[in-house]
Amino acid sequence: MSEYLIEGGVPIKGVIRASGNKNAALPCIAAALLTDEPVILRNIPDIEDVQVMMEIYTAFGGAAESIGPNAWRLSLGNVKTSEIPLEQARKIRASILFAGPLLARTGKAVLPPPGGDVIGRRRLDTHFLALTELGAKVKSNSAFVFTAKTLKGADIFLDEASVTATENAVMAAVLAKGETILTNAASEPHVQDLCNMLVSMGARINGIGSNILTINGVKKLSGCDFEIGADFMEVGSFIGLAAATGGELTIEGIRRRDLRPAKLAFGKLGIKWEHEGTTIHVPARQAMAVNTDLGGMIPKIDDAPWPGFPPDLTSIITVVATQVKGTVLIHEKMFESRMFFVDKLIGMGARIVLCDPHRAVVTGPARLTGSELHSPDVRAGMAMIIAAMCAQGKSVIRNIYQIERGYEHIVARLSSLGARIVSR
Repeated sequence: MSEYLIEGGVPIKGVIRASGNKNAALPCIAAALLTDEPVILRNIPDIEDVQVMMEIYTAFGGAAESIGPNAWRLSLGNVKTSEIPLEQARKIRASILFAGPLLARTGKAVLPPPGGDVIGRRRLDTHFLALTELGAKVKSNSAFVFTAKTLKGADIFLDEASVTATENAVMAAVLAKGETILTNAASEPHVQDLCNMLVSMGARINGIGSNILTINGVKKLSGCDFEIGADFMEVGSFIGLAAATGGELTIEGIRRRDLRPAKLAFGKLGIKWEHEGTTIHVPARQAMAVNTDLGGMIPKIDDAPWPGFPPDLTSIITVVATQVKGTVLIHEKMFESRMFFVDKLIGMGARIVLCDPHRAVVTGPARLTGSELHSPDVRAGMAMIIAAMCAQGKSVIRNIYQIERGYEHIVARLSSLGARIVSR
């Protein structure tokens, strides 16, 4: 299995362009199933998860053609099967995103248990709640089988603001009869991208960007030519990398409004950046120090559904905090196993107290030393790259498939910034 060899202690410097949002690309690929007309998607990152979603799409009888850098043309006349392939479903949690479109298009969806990151229990109940409210029936044995003669609009209150359940519900509801009101809906930028794509296809969706979506079903959707936004999780990762290594970085192609929650959180660590249009600049060697709360109290950085601090950046900011003067509490409220990677950071010399599965107290700055690491998921894997690039000496990171699922051409891009990283 491939691995990364990283020599740390080198500040990064240069210019990099943000990739398209992975979490927007995946549902947008699934949404292409909702029409028999061609769909063109642009700014699609060249990553493992996208390749797997394309494989699933073509398994239904569709054609996926690369028409240029990060651009794809998808077309599917007649759906040949309503069954999501087992091998691909095991690789990626986003395979469940085909359930809503398949139900809307064919009246049936067969979903093997989806795979994905190992970051704790990830419920599917909200998907079932939403789709059954729209008229689907669900049976479970070795796979989940959804069936529906007719999907009908409904007034649905989601039991959690699940991103993928919201996306599945919206994709099913756009072709359902009547009006659907979706309350406690997720409103992340990638959910907004999906909704805006569907609107460009002829869907009628109001309330985009809020937690209440009103969807009036239509009989048919057309094709579209749609460009997804920048991956603000990747941008946050690069900001953290620049700050932690004492480097200087310019990031192009960003969407400023998507970075507001990250700006507040990184600001608590004394990390700032400058905006100009669709570009940000992270200055070199910032005086990173924890900004205490009123009365000198230890501040807390905690994640939450949008517009809160994104949970996918919790691992990143934990590593960055090891290089900041002062003490901060990191509270990961949404996944019970995401913080378990910190034992590897402690082994590298980080001063972290893991209070429980959700909370870690980090005191810095700490001198990290190179180590042998294993990536448990996409974001923890990137956090380990940042730690290795901060550390003195050499580090080896294994299970890099998990990293390359979410970060486009990461070795080449980091190497262009002066990082001493090779894949072997």
